[in-house]
Amino acid sequence: MVVSKQLQTASRLLAGDAFDSRCASRPIMDQVTTRWGTLIIAALITGPHRFSALHQRVGGISQKMLSQNLKALVRTGLVERTVEPAVPPQVTYSLTELGESLAEPLCALLGWFGANTAAMVAAQQRHDALAPR
Repeated sequence: MVVSKQLQTASRLLAGDAFDSRCASRPIMDQVTTRWGTLIIAALITGPHRFSALHQRVGGISQKMLSQNLKALVRTGLVERTVEPAVPPQVTYSLTELGESLAEPLCALLGWFGANTAAMVAAQQRHDALAPR
């Protein structure tokens, strides 16, 4: 199997840290790469959103789960929470510079899923058809 230079670099960077259970990046990776974390960040790539707009954009997420994930992403430094003085207060969420740096690789990953979903669904169907019942 031929390993690309990008994959070699990623493996070298990860080998010393992320594969170690004590690595500080692991809890952050867990948060960012969850279904909800990924979708929230992807939604914010297009620009700032208020809570209700994010809730509508990320289908299937409960308000509680959205709130928990936003708090974690703010804590991680990927998302900025801006409160504007108004009655009631208006809260807007946007990507930080760090969050924006994640946008390109995240979009590449989401694009890969979009391009390969049909093949993976077909593989699942073939597998399930052959599985003993």
